[in-house]
Amino acid sequence: MTKRLILLLAFTTPASALAHDTWVQTNTNIVRAGDVVHVDLMLGNHGNEHRDFKLAGKLSLEGASLDVVGPDGTRYDLKDRLIDTGYTPQEGYWTTRFEPAQPGLYLIGHRSDRVMSYAPERSIKGAKTFFVASTSLDKPSADNPGFDKPLGHDLELVPVVNPVTPMGPGTPIQVRLLYKGRPLAGERVSFIPRGATLKSGLDDRYERLTDEKGEASFEPTEANSYLIAAHKTEPKQGGVLDGKPYQFTKYGATLTVFVPRICPCCGG
Repeated sequence: MTKRLILLLAFTTPASALAHDTWVQTNTNIVRAGDVVHVDLMLGNHGNEHRDFKLAGKLSLEGASLDVVGPDGTRYDLKDRLIDTGYTPQEGYWTTRFEPAQPGLYLIGHRSDRVMSYAPERSIKGAKTFFVASTSLDKPSADNPGFDKPLGHDLELVPVVNPVTPMGPGTPIQVRLLYKGRPLAGERVSFIPRGATLKSGLDDRYERLTDEKGEASFEPTEANSYLIAAHKTEPKQGGVLDGKPYQFTKYGATLTVFVPRICPCCGG
């Protein structure tokens, strides 16, 4: 196949266009209130058949946002604080730091909406992760509400059970997939452990289909970081964004969950 034909296929077939997901992660899921949390904004390639934690360049901040939502609903904009870790435009990732003042559950949310340069595709991505600030690291409270409140992303993974406390191997990770605010049934949700690469097609080791409530559940058997990812393509959803035409729209949603070996609040 010639290079010209490959490019032609990429620009005319939505299913063949490469898809890159974003995700956010922190250096810890439990921190003492008033201490510092490091927040990373990553760009990976698990949106296509190479579903893993591997990086695929650095995200453009055009059309992007990064916020922290505190336990009281206060929103903090982190985009202007981001630091570039790479030497070149496509190398590394974005990072920053945040100091949670009050105890409770914190949500980090990222959204990106732009027309891609490699295809007439509008890419709308949403990424989330959570951490808890506690007055005690020895025995943090298990009661940290707010995890099940949607951010309002176009495609969004919303935890059904708390993804931080309690958490450990054997504790199911349960999520609800929402599209335009409504549960999305029959869609694939990937639960990707760091260090693993999922097989082509439906990998029944790490993937589930959502039920009629839009819910999917996965029980981790080892301590690790897990990247939960879902996607939806609208092949006829075209238009113009910021003067750039597009013929179809691809949505992506990720949620990063850290599974410790020992539950932080119950010690089990």
